[in-house]
Amino acid sequence: MRTFHVEIIKPSHYDRQGYVIQWWKAWIPSNSMASLFAIAKDSAARKVLGDDVDIEVSAHDEMTMRVPVDEMARRMKQPGHSGIVALVGVQSNQYPRALEIAKQFRSQGIKVAIGGFHVSGVISMLKKPTLDLQVAIDLGITLFAGEAEEHFDSFLKDVDADKAQEVYNYMDDLPDLQGQTIPLLPKNIIKRYDGILASFDAGRGCPFQCSFCTIINVQGRKSRWRGADDIERIIRENTAQGIDKYFITDDNFARNKNWEAIFDRMIELREKEGLGITFLIQVDVLAHKIDNFIEKAARDGCHYAFIGLESINPDNLMEMNKGQNRITEYRKMFQAWKEAGIITYAGFIMGLPGDTPETIKRDIGIVQRELPVDLLEFTMLTPLPGSEDHKRHYDAGTWMDPDLNKYDLENATIKHPKMSTEEWQQTYQDIWTWYYTDEHVERMMKRNKAYGIKPVKIWRGVLQIYGAMAFEGVHPQQCGYFRIKDRTQRRPERPRVSALRFWPAYIAETIAKYATYGAYAWRFHRIRTRIQKDDSVKDYTDLAITEVIDAEGEDLEMFDLNESSMAAVDKAKQQADARRDREEARVTQAAE
Repeated sequence: MRTFHVEIIKPSHYDRQGYVIQWWKAWIPSNSMASLFAIAKDSAARKVLGDDVDIEVSAHDEMTMRVPVDEMARRMKQPGHSGIVALVGVQSNQYPRALEIAKQFRSQGIKVAIGGFHVSGVISMLKKPTLDLQVAIDLGITLFAGEAEEHFDSFLKDVDADKAQEVYNYMDDLPDLQGQTIPLLPKNIIKRYDGILASFDAGRGCPFQCSFCTIINVQGRKSRWRGADDIERIIRENTAQGIDKYFITDDNFARNKNWEAIFDRMIELREKEGLGITFLIQVDVLAHKIDNFIEKAARDGCHYAFIGLESINPDNLMEMNKGQNRITEYRKMFQAWKEAGIITYAGFIMGLPGDTPETIKRDIGIVQRELPVDLLEFTMLTPLPGSEDHKRHYDAGTWMDPDLNKYDLENATIKHPKMSTEEWQQTYQDIWTWYYTDEHVERMMKRNKAYGIKPVKIWRGVLQIYGAMAFEGVHPQQCGYFRIKDRTQRRPERPRVSALRFWPAYIAETIAKYATYGAYAWRFHRIRTRIQKDDSVKDYTDLAITEVIDAEGEDLEMFDLNESSMAAVDKAKQQADARRDREEARVTQAAE
C-alpha cells in the first residue's frame, strides 16, 4: 500500500509589522477549506488513485494555528508516501503569505498548488498570469482556477503521476451544485471558531454588476444553488457533531433562486424536529421586497443579516455600478429587518472619487440619525484582482500598490483624486470612531430594546466589530479572540527580532491592549444593564425607527445631499405615482 497525503492549508495574512495574524479562536470559518476537505475525503473514500493507495486528508487554518511545515514535509517524504499541499481560498491579501508557505514546502521537494479568489480572479479577468502568479509557476507551484467539485479527481491523478499542469483553468466550467459533495469540517477544527461556528454555501453567483466585486467574476453572475436535500444533509451532519450555528457564505442569499425551498426545509427542521439552527446571511438592500423572505429568515433562525449598503450617496453608488441600491428604500428596508427581531450588519465603502473627510463624516452622521442600521463595517475602495475596477486600472496602466498584502480593504492601494494617501488612511481610522461614538452605541441599544431585541446583542456586536479595529488594529473579517504573535512567523522582508526584545514588548502590549479593551467593555456593560432594566426604554423612539408611511415624501438629509440624491427621490416619486395610477385603474376596471 502507498499513502498519498492531501494537506489543505488556509493561509492567514501579515499584519502591518509583518507578523502572521493568528488567534486563539477566529471569528469566521473558511468555507473554501470546508468544501475542499469534504471533496478530498470523498475522493479518498472512492479510492480514486487505486485500491493500493490510501489518501489521507488533513486541514489547517493558519488563522487558528501554526502550520507544522517541517512535520508535514517529513510525513510526505517517508518511503511509500507522497502527496500535495493545497493552499485554498487564497485571497489577494493572503497571497504573499501563501507564496511564502509554498516556498517552504517546495524547498523540501513537496508538490504545492494554490487556488482561491486571487488566482481565479486574475485568470478570469486578465486571461493570463500576472507577475505574482508567474513567480509561483517558476517555483513549480501549480495554480488552480475555478471550483474543484468536478475536477479534483483528475487533478489528484495528474499530481500522483507527476503530470500536473502549470495552470488548471476551469473558469468556464463552473459546476451545478445539486447533489455535489457538501462542505463539512470535523468538530476538532470547527471548535477553533467563535461559538463553534460552521459554514456552508447554499449557492454561488450573483446577478448584479458591482464594479468592486470579485465574486461575480469568480463564481459567475448566474445563480447556482444546492437543493434543499443538500442543505438538510449539511445540517444533519453538523448536528451529529453538536454544531448548530452557521455562516451561510452566499454573497447574496436573496438572489439564490432556491432560497424559499431551502428556507422551508430549514423551518421544518427547526419547528418539527426542534433543531436549534441559527445563522448569519448576506443579502442586498432589496431583499425586503421579496415576499416572505424576511419572515421566513426569522423563522429559520436568522439572527444577523449582513447587507451591502455601501453608501447613502447616489453618486458613489453609480460609481460602483450599485444601481440596485435605492436610497428611498433604505429606512423601510432596515425597519423590516428590525421588526423581525434581526440584528442588521451593513458594509460601507469609503474612498470613492468624490469623497473627502468632510463628506464622509457628514454621511456617517446622517446614517446615525436617519437609518436604524445596527453594526457598520467600513472598507476602503480597493481594486481587488478579479474585479472590474482592477481590470480597468490594469488595462489603463494606472498605478496600483504592488504589495498584495495591502489588499485587505483597510489600506490605500491606489491614488485618490481628492485625498492624499496619508489623509485617506487617517480618515479610514477616524470613520470607526465617528460611527461608534458612546452616544450612538447607547442609541442603538435603546432602538433595539424598542424593537424587543436585547441590548446585549448590540454590546457584543460593538465589542467585536468596533473592537477589532480599535483594539486589535485589524478588520473584523480578520479578527478573533486573543491575538497570538509568533516571532518566528514573520514576513521574510522583515528582520527577526531577538527573544529578549520580542517577548517583553509582546507581553506589555498584550496586557495594555486587553486592559483597555476590558475597561471599554465594562463601561458599556454598565450602560447596557441600565437600559435593559429601564422599562421606559420600550417606548423609545427617534427618526430612524419612526414608521415609514410615504418613503419618497419624507424630509430627510439623505435626500438632499446633492443633485443625484434629489433626482433619485424624484424618480422614486414618479414610479410610486405610476404604481398608484395602475392600481387605481385596476380597481376601477374590476368594479366595472
